[in-house]
Amino acid sequence: MTATDIGTFTIRALDPLQDAELLHSWVTHPKSAFWMMQDARLQDVEREYMAIAAAEHHHAFLGLLDGEPVFLMESYDPRYVELVGLYEPEPGDVGMHFLVAPTDTPVHGFTRAVITAVMAELFADPATHRVVVEPDVRNKAVHALNEAVGFVPEREIDKPEKRALLSFCTREQFDVAIREDAAIREVRSMAK
Repeated sequence: MTATDIGTFTIRALDPLQDAELLHSWVTHPKSAFWMMQDARLQDVEREYMAIAAAEHHHAFLGLLDGEPVFLMESYDPRYVELVGLYEPEPGDVGMHFLVAPTDTPVHGFTRAVITAVMAELFADPATHRVVVEPDVRNKAVHALNEAVGFVPEREIDKPEKRALLSFCTREQFDVAIREDAAIREVRSMAK
């Protein structure tokens, strides 16, 4: 659970059947183009997340804000999923994807609060030493968000479905980014 100025985030395991209709509306939305499921049918979404639920090294979660579903989070072991053969994994590496539910009424700072909650959840596990991401090189918005929470881009890599920007964030880099963000917000609030 992560409390923020926006509300309280909680994260629960995704139910591939119960949550499929909601997920389908998110992943097929035009704002979710980088999720690469634009043409997916409901059955495709069910099948995809049933496969993840059955996988040993890939997990999906639903993020809630004050009890309402607002984001999808996936974690994976990059030794076995997504990045096999594309970089040399270190002990404690955890891969991550996240998708914020599309909305017509965006809230300033919301997506940043979501990625912060996702990272806090991943680093709550003491075995996690570094988070690995591989977003599409064209997704400039997510690169900025990643950097805001401490990710450092390493290099571009070619995956079967996209050209990706391989980036890493250690626990220490995340902690520094969060402290710096809190300090900036405090200065801004005092200036008002």
